[in-house]
Amino acid sequence: MLFLEFVENSFLTSIVRKSGKSIMRTSSILRAITRDGSALIVAADTAAVTQRACELHGLSKTMTAVLGRCLTAASLMGSGLKSENDTLTLQFKGDGPAGTVCCVSDSAGNVRGYADNPSAELPPNQQGKLDVGGAIGQGMMYVLKDLGLSEPYCGVSEIVTGEIAEDVTAYFVKSEQTPSVCALGVLVNRDLSCRASGGFLIQLLPFPDEATVTKIEENVGRIELVSALFDGEAPLEEIAARVLDGIPLDILDEAPIEYRCNCSRERYGQALASLGREELERLISGGEPVETKCSFCNSAYVFEAAEIEGLIV
Repeated sequence: MLFLEFVENSFLTSIVRKSGKSIMRTSSILRAITRDGSALIVAADTAAVTQRACELHGLSKTMTAVLGRCLTAASLMGSGLKSENDTLTLQFKGDGPAGTVCCVSDSAGNVRGYADNPSAELPPNQQGKLDVGGAIGQGMMYVLKDLGLSEPYCGVSEIVTGEIAEDVTAYFVKSEQTPSVCALGVLVNRDLSCRASGGFLIQLLPFPDEATVTKIEENVGRIELVSALFDGEAPLEEIAARVLDGIPLDILDEAPIEYRCNCSRERYGQALASLGREELERLISGGEPVETKCSFCNSAYVFEAAEIEGLIV
């Protein structure tokens, strides 16, 4: 059987393990604005999303942190898209053992992702933490926004640390001229399941109050472990209030999010058809079925020679 892999299931609740106990957990995302209109905060609890990624990709401990952070960042960034059909792709192309890491979010914050080397493992970094930066390495970060136009928007930024949150922060400041701060955290159990995963993104709005900006900077500076904010059952409204302590907030919306792959047999048939007559005839001449596989959810779709012949225009 020939094998073709195209880079392209829906899960809402996953079992997250804590202290040897399994609990049902639903991922969700919240958006809020400071009452004076100075800043927007988006916070997401992505433990169930990250756990589903662990199950799909067989992630190592380090790669759970890598993909969990990237999935969270993509969800936070994607939730700002306007149209229901808009998507955002966050991609890291570094020279570290993780290889390319790619995550895609829709406008609701539902997300999917993969890494070239899901089993890559590294010893702890100098701070004794999972070495996400070492796994990513040096290279470039790409942000692609498909807004339904003739060409997608593509933003490019050099990887700063590989820790993902710092890279996203730098991207917004340099590429979109939006003063922002992104913070992400993932905790992994000894059995390689996800214990906690989440993060927040704060972005200043036009003409912010300087006193509010100063207060935000002070609050963010006091946060030592982002993962600790999400290692519990605190509601996102409470987490947002902790992050922006002393700053009145108005909640805009809150909704569940999930690890959602939109692959289908029809989509992969279309992908095969896009190869063109010459390539399709070559596949048929081999006399073997062709298996396609989704990088995001590992679903496989097998096409017999007769089916491939039907794709030739």
